[in-house]
Amino acid sequence: MKLLAKDYKNKRILVVILGLFLFGLFGCALKEGVFTKQHIGATEITPSEIQAEPALPESKTETQTAVPGVNEANTSPLQTHISSSEPLATTNSQLPNNKYGWGLMRNNKHLQPEMPVSISNRLSRYGAYWIGGPAEKVVYLTFDNGYENGYTAKILDALKANNVKAAFFVTGHYLEDQPELVKRMVNEGHLVCNHTDTHPSLPDISDEQIIKELQTVEQEYEKITGKKGMKYLRPPQGEYSERTLAVTKELGYHNIFWSLALADWVPLPGGPEEAYQSVMDNLHNGAIILLHAVSKDDTEVMDRILKDTKAQGYTFKTLDDLVKQ
Repeated sequence: MKLLAKDYKNKRILVVILGLFLFGLFGCALKEGVFTKQHIGATEITPSEIQAEPALPESKTETQTAVPGVNEANTSPLQTHISSSEPLATTNSQLPNNKYGWGLMRNNKHLQPEMPVSISNRLSRYGAYWIGGPAEKVVYLTFDNGYENGYTAKILDALKANNVKAAFFVTGHYLEDQPELVKRMVNEGHLVCNHTDTHPSLPDISDEQIIKELQTVEQEYEKITGKKGMKYLRPPQGEYSERTLAVTKELGYHNIFWSLALADWVPLPGGPEEAYQSVMDNLHNGAIILLHAVSKDDTEVMDRILKDTKAQGYTFKTLDDLVKQ
């Protein structure tokens, strides 16, 4: 009995020692960032934020999943940190490569969303824009065109009928698939802008890959239109880092984010009326409006949106006007 008791006691001591060792190891891992939210698939973007579209689907159909739980009436602004990674071994690897996702809580009081000074300063340092000036009732209309879903021609019809110029951010796939629509955009005075060749998250690829993504689009655009150069970039999924801002600025680009958007890359629960009301309820001075040209809902109310935005005293201007401010 004494031997059994002694063995049991020794086992308890070993368990305690092992427990202390594992606790210390876990603490070190936390300190070094080994166990983080990112490793269990969570992000720090809350469901109440409006995000850009997820990665493009392989087929050209509306098969993507909408962002869950969009909040309809919040006044707090937010650009949130998604994840962090070690800087890649590239020419700008000395710059932070923490990945950020662009998101803003809606403001239905027609006020400009707020933004932390640190974020505004970072964007300004690299010539990026997310909103225009607060003094004038001016808005900037932009569309993301990852693929064609049969609605862009109707959108162009509405823009032409209302004498509104917009910016279309196109991928390499779109240029190859829809050269005639791209020519029409240019001929009717719209800006055709860069949305990358294959729609990757820019912080996840090297400087050299970023250069290739952008230059492939530029070359295809020149082949179709005969025009050289693109000035505006919308980073896929709204994801960026300080490194990617620096690399793209060196290439002559202004990163264009947004201050008004909706999850319209899939059919909206409330249909066209939800698309219309979401835009009209959230208009504000200097708004950079992000819509997706794959949206049937947006297309059906585009003429109403354009006419009623003007009726509320807003003027549509272009991104060229924005960067001249």
